[in-house]
Amino acid sequence: MSDAIITAMPGASANRNKTMTSAIRSLLLATIILLLASIPVLAVEEGDQAPDFTLPSIYQGQPDISLSGLAGKVVYIDFWASWCAPCLTSLPLYNDLYHRYRDQGLEVIGITVDDPIEDGLEFLADTPLDFPIPADPEGEMMDLYSVYGMPTSYLIGRDGEVKLVHMGFRDGDIEEIENAIREALASD
Repeated sequence: MSDAIITAMPGASANRNKTMTSAIRSLLLATIILLLASIPVLAVEEGDQAPDFTLPSIYQGQPDISLSGLAGKVVYIDFWASWCAPCLTSLPLYNDLYHRYRDQGLEVIGITVDDPIEDGLEFLADTPLDFPIPADPEGEMMDLYSVYGMPTSYLIGRDGEVKLVHMGFRDGDIEEIENAIREALASD
């Protein structure tokens, strides 16, 4: 066997390093772009016109509920589920707001995304709410409104414009929501 002498071309190692560095940078950039593209973006934002919807009531024998059927009213839409602890805290407070402001034109709609619907009905048996509760077990309205967390709420003005998008629910949030409702009732 003969001893072979391999001679690299001048600069071959440097070119290989540049090529490798360029490939790593391209891969890193592609990864960052994919990650940024997957971050949820609110499809319905403040200032947008709220998309119309029609959903069946969670209660059998009750009429369907549609946003267009409430034209000219200030509407607070809340997406909730029985497994969401903050939702279970916020819903009775929204019921209080409904009673306080309904004579001024406030409607509250609590869209349950429970699947099966019976889970939502069990919660409502223990915590009755006086505002309409449509059911969206397939999540179609969640997709339309791009809801990515529970609870998520939208305050819609009399003109159909989204006045507030509120995600989550913590102590003190009800004051912010009530102030936005008062402002919407006064300005429209």
